[in-house]
Amino acid sequence: MSAFLDVPQFFSTIYLVDLSPSLCEIAQRRFERLGWDNVKVVCEDARKFSVEKYQSGIPNRGVSSYYPVSSNVPCRQNEHGVADLITMSYSLSMIPDYFSVVDSLNSLLSPDGVMGVVDFYVQSKTEFSFRNYTGGSIGRHVGWFMRTFWRAWFDLDRVNLEASRRDYLEYKFGTIKGVSARNNHLGRIPYYIWVGCHKDSVSSTCLSDDVVEKIDALATEARYSDPAGRNDASARTGKFYSQSLQSGASIAAIQNFSSNLPLPSFFYQSQPWRIYYDESLQKHTQFKDDYIYTFTWEDSQVDDQLLKLSSDDVVLAITSAGDNILSYALRSPAKIHAVDLNPSQNHLLELKMASYTALPYEDFWMLLGEGKHPDFRTLLLTKLSPHLSSRAFQYWLDRCHIFSTSNKHGLYDTGGSRHGIRAFRWISYLFGFHGAVRNFLQARTLDEQRQIWRQSIRPTLLSNLVCRLIVSQERFLWSALGVPKNQLAMIENDYIESQPIGGPTKAARKPRSRAIWRYMVSTLDPVVENTQISSSNPYYHICMAGSFSRQCHPEYLSHEAHANLSQPGALDGIRIHTDEIDEVLSHMESNSLTVVVLMDSMDWFDPSGIAALNQITKLNRTLKMGGCVLLRSAALRPWYVDTFEARGFSSKCTGSRTDGACIDRVNMYASCWLCTKTENIPLLTPEPEMECTDVVDNNRSYL
Repeated sequence: MSAFLDVPQFFSTIYLVDLSPSLCEIAQRRFERLGWDNVKVVCEDARKFSVEKYQSGIPNRGVSSYYPVSSNVPCRQNEHGVADLITMSYSLSMIPDYFSVVDSLNSLLSPDGVMGVVDFYVQSKTEFSFRNYTGGSIGRHVGWFMRTFWRAWFDLDRVNLEASRRDYLEYKFGTIKGVSARNNHLGRIPYYIWVGCHKDSVSSTCLSDDVVEKIDALATEARYSDPAGRNDASARTGKFYSQSLQSGASIAAIQNFSSNLPLPSFFYQSQPWRIYYDESLQKHTQFKDDYIYTFTWEDSQVDDQLLKLSSDDVVLAITSAGDNILSYALRSPAKIHAVDLNPSQNHLLELKMASYTALPYEDFWMLLGEGKHPDFRTLLLTKLSPHLSSRAFQYWLDRCHIFSTSNKHGLYDTGGSRHGIRAFRWISYLFGFHGAVRNFLQARTLDEQRQIWRQSIRPTLLSNLVCRLIVSQERFLWSALGVPKNQLAMIENDYIESQPIGGPTKAARKPRSRAIWRYMVSTLDPVVENTQISSSNPYYHICMAGSFSRQCHPEYLSHEAHANLSQPGALDGIRIHTDEIDEVLSHMESNSLTVVVLMDSMDWFDPSGIAALNQITKLNRTLKMGGCVLLRSAALRPWYVDTFEARGFSSKCTGSRTDGACIDRVNMYASCWLCTKTENIPLLTPEPEMECTDVVDNNRSYL
């Protein structure tokens, strides 16, 4: 602790409690040698220790009791202690009667106090996978052999590794941070680090309904009324908010309140950014703890010109890599809801936001501009961790190697997008134009850039061979570029429609390779002809160089952006939702949003299904009159524009990639659209249920 704090100056009094007289004697001599007069060594059973016995002026407290607040949600009102910090270092596993010790800590810790525990453990995932209040499960499971071996090994020294010790600690207190790790220097012994607080600290007024309402206000744009302004009748009934708008976070809070469990760790974080989600759901685990995008493929300058965000705007946008979310934050809108189903994409956004809050610009630039930092682990532990949710902290602690200088390419050589970057790098080496790429990135004029492109890079990169063998492969399109099959079909259809009428040509019968080649040409040629990659187009600079440069980077990485967004409270309006867009919209207050940015997500819908219709109807409900939806598409006129127009929107094509046009610095999409709400449309009503009949076939009965 003395490595981080001036112990004699920072703490008024420290009590070191241990039952061993010999250890207490050693500790006493050490503190006397250091001259730490504020440290008092107490040789006593931890179950019986109380500050009142050793410090005058502190009144005795009564026994904790339960106070019913509403008819269905109990809340515990504790008589807390005066200790601002309690730590237990490899001691909980050595205490036989650990239940009573953990219980006593509750009466020692002050209302705003923090507790830290580090200890050995073993545990199977079957024992914790159903809990939502543990702070995350990365690395927590220990295999059967290691559980058996380490439990038997530590039993020889009367050290108990049973999981119930950690479980009871997490039950009695709210989890702020939880980490499970292995000591690689000592045979990979499993250990955990846990930081917590009183589990009722988020509801110190004991109004559990008020907590739930506040949660919904944060997540759904629902109105929040301060409990001080409510009458007694409303306080008794707890009917402060619209039940239909309850978010998943509030439902989890109600369930935990009613079971006398701590809230999920998201509720105890120092930052309000991340909204609770259930990490065990298959819709989240399908991504296998990996992100696809490390940088965003939408031009923030064009977004800024089209949206003209102001302090009155409430924005909902897809997170992706978070770059454009942070660009929107520079315009200081009232609220930004960042939505992504992939938890790892939101972990990346959290890291970027925490970097604004905690790091000076040079560290910020090395981490996110160059994608590498030699001291990332130290920065994560000492500066970034207080601003990250427990799960995001676990995620990046488990991936410190990404930013290590031993990793040649750093952050931007990870995630699904790494496949595209590596493919380009591999092709440039294989076909011998790597030197031309280096010269291309150093070109000082557009003419010089065009010449290098036409003579040295384009003939190979846009060759039919490369297109057929690599780029047009469906697996590559999905893993490297995030192109799903429905979007691929839109590209193929546009290509077929562009062909001369005259029967089914060979290209029309097997259009994919030619369609992708034509799409690449329409994407890359206008970009090279119209934008300077070395100085003003970071979207292609990062792909070719593997990092941003001081001269060429997104707006959010600028010194001015860092100075702006590192100000206290600058990012407090951002809420990060880990869920489907439809699910988030379903819980939003009607007429609460002014801007929705969908990127190219609607290209993923099946034209024969009703998913697009449902989402557009929800957009109509949640957008204010005159609010707009910004979207991009791989098609010149996507099929769902007609659905927008049929469901209360007017549509305007703000950019179309025809006749070699370059619609923005990315130019990856064939068109860009603004759909503006012009009328309110009633919600879709469910279709009548089909009549159920019994059908008997081969002695099997089906309902």
